[in-house]
Amino acid sequence: MRHIKLFLLTTLLGLTACSQLSHRAPVSSGLSVSRTGFGTLSNGADVDAVTLKNAHGMSVTLISFGATVQSLRFPDKHGSVADLAVGYDTLAGYETTPGFTNVTVGRYANRIANGNLVLDGQKYALSLSEPRNTLHGGSIGWDKRNWTVKTVEQTADKVSVTFTLTSPDGDQGFPGTVVADVKYELDNNNDLSVSYGATTDKPTVVNLTYHSMLNLSGIPAKNLATDAELTIESDAFLPVNEVLIPTGQPLPVAGTPFDFRTPAGVTQRARATHPQLALANGGIDHNYIIRGGKTATPKPAVTFEDRQSGRGLKIATTEPGMQVYTGNFLDGKIVGKAGQRLTKYQSISFEAQGYPDSPNQPAYPSTRLDPGQAYAQTTVFHFYLLP
Repeated sequence: MRHIKLFLLTTLLGLTACSQLSHRAPVSSGLSVSRTGFGTLSNGADVDAVTLKNAHGMSVTLISFGATVQSLRFPDKHGSVADLAVGYDTLAGYETTPGFTNVTVGRYANRIANGNLVLDGQKYALSLSEPRNTLHGGSIGWDKRNWTVKTVEQTADKVSVTFTLTSPDGDQGFPGTVVADVKYELDNNNDLSVSYGATTDKPTVVNLTYHSMLNLSGIPAKNLATDAELTIESDAFLPVNEVLIPTGQPLPVAGTPFDFRTPAGVTQRARATHPQLALANGGIDHNYIIRGGKTATPKPAVTFEDRQSGRGLKIATTEPGMQVYTGNFLDGKIVGKAGQRLTKYQSISFEAQGYPDSPNQPAYPSTRLDPGQAYAQTTVFHFYLLP
C-alpha cells in the first residue's frame, strides 16, 4: 500500500510539474516582457517603460510618454544588433523636443488646413501647431501626453503592451471625449503590430498613426536612412500646396520622382528636381494612396531594404494612406541618441493613416467618428534579413 501511495504521489507531482511547464511555455519560446521606469516628467509624473523581446534578437522598448517606441533593436546580416529608432536616451528629449520621434500621433495625424473643422454645421477652431495648420493633433498632441499602461501580456507566441488615453471634450479644440488604446505586439516572426482603437461620446474626427522615424543602418546613424531601396504599393500620391496641405486631386506617380512601384533608391529621388519636392524642403513629405483603400485586415503597403546592413522592412496596413517623410526638415539643431545631431535624410518615416485634411476635402475617405462606432487600425512592421 505504501508503494502504491508513493507511486501515486510521484505521478501527481510529475503531472503538476508538466502543468507548470506548460503554463510557462512563453518563456521557452524565447519571448519575454519586462516593465520598469523611464524617469519623471517635469510635472512629477512617472513614465513607464515596457520592453518586448523575441527569440531572434529583436527587442522593442515602449515608454508611456507619447506611447512611444523608444528603441527598436534588430540584428544586421553579421548578427550585430543595433537600435533602428531615432530618438533620445533620456526622457527630457521626448518631453522638450518638438519633433515626432517614433510617437503615437493623435487625435488627428497630419494636417488640417487653418485649424478648420466643421461637423453637422458646427464650426470648431482647432489648436494651430504650425503656421496656418493643425499638425498632428494641435500644439499639445497625444505625443506629449503620458499614456497609462493598461495591460502587459505574454502568451505562447506573443508579447504585448497596451496603452490607454482619455482625451476630453474640447481637447485642442476637438469635440467629444475620446478614449483611445494602442497595442504594441511582438512575435517570433519579427512582426511588430501596432493596433489602435478609439470611441467617442460626440461626433468628432479621429486619425491615428505611429510616427515612425527609422534608419535601417542603425542609430546613431552612420549612413543616411534614405540610402536604401523603397517599394510602395501605390499608383498616386496627394500633391500639396506651399503649406503642405493637399490640393485635392491625386497625382499619378508615373513619370515623377515619387514613383516607387518598383524598387528605387530613395536619396536620389528625394534630391531630384520637382516642384512638389521643393515645397517639402527638398524631399518627400507626401501621402501615398495605397492600393485597396481602407481594409478590414492589413494589406501590403511598403517594402524598404538596406543592402549595406542587410536589413529589410515590410509594412502592411488597414489604412488607405501612407505618409512618407524623408526627414527633410531635420537641420542639426536637435540632438538625439549618443549626442548625434539629427540632420536631413538621417531618418525616414512611414505613417499609416487616413488622408490629410479629410475634414475639409469631401472627396477624401471620411475620418469622422460618431458615438456607438469604434475606430480601428492595424499596421504591421515586419523586419527581416535580406538573402
